[in-house]
Amino acid sequence: MSLMTDELKKKNADASTVTIRTRKFLTNRLLQRKQMVVDVIHPGLANVSKDELRAKIAKMYKAEKEVVSVFGFKTHFGGGKTTGFALIYDNLEALKKFEPRYRLVRYGLAEPPKGGRKQRKEKKNREKKFRGVKKTKKVRKE
Repeated sequence: MSLMTDELKKKNADASTVTIRTRKFLTNRLLQRKQMVVDVIHPGLANVSKDELRAKIAKMYKAEKEVVSVFGFKTHFGGGKTTGFALIYDNLEALKKFEPRYRLVRYGLAEPPKGGRKQRKEKKNREKKFRGVKKTKKVRKE
């Protein structure tokens, strides 16, 4: 039994070390952001939360956590390494302007859409019956 506990202790010691490396760093002036590929090495851990990654990347690049966006993470076969993408915006206004709405909702910066899926589909089908200026007038009247 002592051998088993030693192995577990060793695994837990490895689990506490999470290494974040960035590559393909690019400064995108048009979209007011820095963008990069992020490699997360996490031996012994299932994965690292996106919230934790945002905080660590913000600390690495001396930015606020609110202006960091992380997405597209894939865990490599066998575990221990995950690769994804990170964006660091120059300010919060740029993030709100250029980030997709679903990510803003995810970060708590926007409200999720109201109404159900069925309502959206019905509205879409009503709009399909009209073209151009008529479309905006007819849909708003209903």
